[in-house]
Amino acid sequence: MNTIDIQHPPARPAARLVRAAGAALLCMAAALPAQAQDAYPNKPIRLLLGFAAGGGSDMVARLVAKSLGDRLGQSVVVDNRPGAGGNIASEAAAKAAPDGYTLVLMTSGHATNAAMKKVLPFHPVNDFAWIGTITTYPLSLAVRPESQFRTFRDFIQATRTEPDKYTYTSVGVGTAMHLVGEWLMAESGGVARHVPFRGGTAPTVELLAGRVDVMIDTMTNTTPLLKDGRVRVLAVTAPRGASNLPGVPSVADSYPNVVYESWLGIAAPAATPPAMVARLNRELKAVVELPEVHEKLAGWGGSPQVGTPAEFRARVEADIQAMRRVVAERKIETE
Repeated sequence: MNTIDIQHPPARPAARLVRAAGAALLCMAAALPAQAQDAYPNKPIRLLLGFAAGGGSDMVARLVAKSLGDRLGQSVVVDNRPGAGGNIASEAAAKAAPDGYTLVLMTSGHATNAAMKKVLPFHPVNDFAWIGTITTYPLSLAVRPESQFRTFRDFIQATRTEPDKYTYTSVGVGTAMHLVGEWLMAESGGVARHVPFRGGTAPTVELLAGRVDVMIDTMTNTTPLLKDGRVRVLAVTAPRGASNLPGVPSVADSYPNVVYESWLGIAAPAATPPAMVARLNRELKAVVELPEVHEKLAGWGGSPQVGTPAEFRARVEADIQAMRRVVAERKIETE
């Protein structure tokens, strides 16, 4: 059988030009995201914060926002959206456009929220791009200078001998401060009443007014009060023997299982381009390493450290699991 060799006619010059133009357009389209990222940022950036102005996390947010804005060449504006233990700001960030112009300052309370809520309007890990931590620090148990509790043991003994008489504060039900208080009472056998607030300076105001007995709060918030002589610190939740306050024990010196290191860090919506996340991580690290920023963070009782996005994500996942164990063991009612 004879075969027929079909020969295609040579392409016309016009067709070649059309194909060449199409290829050029495809190359230009592929380059657009990279060019957009190279131009980032070209407008102000919002840094959402789920707590009121004046609190410890707000202090850190404003410190970092100023220097981060200086490095990026655009303003980084702190946008306080208090409520729901930080979940209002977290939800807004999770649902924002992943363009690098909406960031959120996360606190370790994000992990306790995940442990306390049966349903969240976002996934606590997968809906975020974890840019990097800013600082870590223990919590503190602080009292008024004239408090009857001279030592940490005094407070624990009082909660045993007169159950439910004494109070401790937190910045909200289900926050790290609340769960650490529950954890401590479980380990010590004491009973103290939890008095929650909505964040900001309210716990400090109530403590100094004598309406609550002990304030469990971040070292960021407590350290300035301690330096001014307005409070005394009974103990911190650092590892055993690792308290950095002279004469102040770690809770773990008496109850080795009670160790809690809190953190602050910055995240973005999950689909934020990896190159943009890497840029923000580099800039955040440079900010935290600035002597004036590093010294302030350390002066507020923290250990400034950024790390990688992967390390931040792993920390969040581990803390969520740890807080879920506390909630389950204490039979704390979830929502």
